[in-house]
Amino acid sequence: MTTSHRLRSWGPPLAFIAVISAVLLAIFPKGFPNYDTIYYLLWGREIADGLSPDYGAPLAPTPHPLYDLLGALFSPLGDGSITVAVVLAYVSLGLLAWLVYRLGSEWFDRWIGVLAAFLVMTSAPVLSNGLRAYIDIPYMVLCLAALLIETKKPKAGWPVLVLLALAGLLRPEAWLFSGFYFLWLALDFHVSPAEGADTSAPSRRAGISLGRLRIQLRESGIDRNLILMACLTAAGPVIWVLFDLITTSNPLYSFTGTRETVETLERDTGPLDVIIYGPRRLGEVMQWPGMVGAFFGVILTLWAMPKRAAIGVISAFLALVAFALMGASGLAIIPRYTMLAAAILFIFTAAAVLGWRLLEPGHRLRRIWQVAAAITVALWLIWLPNQYDLLSTVDTDLSDQALVERDLEALVDDGAFNPPSDLPGETSVEDCLPISVPNHRAVPRLAFWLDIRPSDVVSIAAADEQPDSGFFLAPANEFTVENFILDPGEPGRAVTTPPPGFEEVARNRSWVLYTSCLAG
Repeated sequence: MTTSHRLRSWGPPLAFIAVISAVLLAIFPKGFPNYDTIYYLLWGREIADGLSPDYGAPLAPTPHPLYDLLGALFSPLGDGSITVAVVLAYVSLGLLAWLVYRLGSEWFDRWIGVLAAFLVMTSAPVLSNGLRAYIDIPYMVLCLAALLIETKKPKAGWPVLVLLALAGLLRPEAWLFSGFYFLWLALDFHVSPAEGADTSAPSRRAGISLGRLRIQLRESGIDRNLILMACLTAAGPVIWVLFDLITTSNPLYSFTGTRETVETLERDTGPLDVIIYGPRRLGEVMQWPGMVGAFFGVILTLWAMPKRAAIGVISAFLALVAFALMGASGLAIIPRYTMLAAAILFIFTAAAVLGWRLLEPGHRLRRIWQVAAAITVALWLIWLPNQYDLLSTVDTDLSDQALVERDLEALVDDGAFNPPSDLPGETSVEDCLPISVPNHRAVPRLAFWLDIRPSDVVSIAAADEQPDSGFFLAPANEFTVENFILDPGEPGRAVTTPPPGFEEVARNRSWVLYTSCLAG
């Protein structure tokens, strides 16, 4: 492939991704890694140092093998790995916009793709989670990239399964997608002809019949290629289980640990809550105009152009089924777990608005479709003030939380956690442990910045007994308390007064640091 051909092939998508990432950076410049991602970077550094990841801190997130290993890869950068995580967050959002655009273009047309990408990029939960570097956006990128490959080349095989295997090291829902896709590759599906039709050449392969639908092993049978596909299908869960076994000696650690965290945070979970809260969580991502538009889009595209719509409808259905199964099995029912389904459904919302253009003039559905488009647009216009408020809240929350976190990092950079210089001999922060902090959110950040283990940082919110020595970090004002909450369900209490014997050693606009590690 010549250089000019490469530029023509890769230039537009790279430019699209760069522009979207740059626009997001200009509008929302305060992105930062969230609690979970800081832990992944911290655990990756521990793995790179030959240590087992320290999962002992209360409310530690579920380990995700791919991000833990990326943390190990970036560990030589030191604090620079945080910058890499933030850059990846913005680029991932750009990639997400590109993939949604391309899928909309492939299924319907370019303008539907443009509108779908716009809807995804103006979804407050997508932006909020993406700019905090949650793993969900890279996970969505991998899944949608696999979907795009399959769209362009049906039964593409191993490229799709490789991407889904990587996605399966971030979220287990991808295991379900891999399994269904493997069945699609391994089996042939035939609709039997109606009575009286020519059946002179029936298949001799074994199979099962469900009415007129006959399912049987593909014509080439079990060969080397199919075995490779089976191995790729199993790669995600097998690697995850082995990762847990090696790092914790418990192959099911991620599942059991996640369920315990869900119970501690009192999140909605279980089969009944899936029914009650599942649609609401999807609605928080799409908002009700998006949901209504998606409904119109699915019905109208399946009616008028079923071949175009089929892969998108099936993909959205599988994403929702995976979300429901995870929630029913005891995992949390939260909005960001519905974002993959929402991204696909936004394409159908866009199709509800613009899809009538794809029908021939005079088509019997064209006028009905235009009415549905008008209703969808009217709903969005009515909702516009609320949408503006949601996006403004994202910007405000990012700015406020970033300010508090920068002030915490400033304490570290200023040497506030160094023991007093008049102590005898050479000293380091390890000589004044533990560090007591007001809640869990500070734990991975201080452990990362100070190069200590998470279990050396004690969240007072979860401690049975407050340590009577070491450091004590307290919020300096109510603003810090309000903007440094890990989760609304986080247990415990806000303690701002240190135990007797602690003296103040540092203060800034957000934090006050005390220590009992003083001379004499």
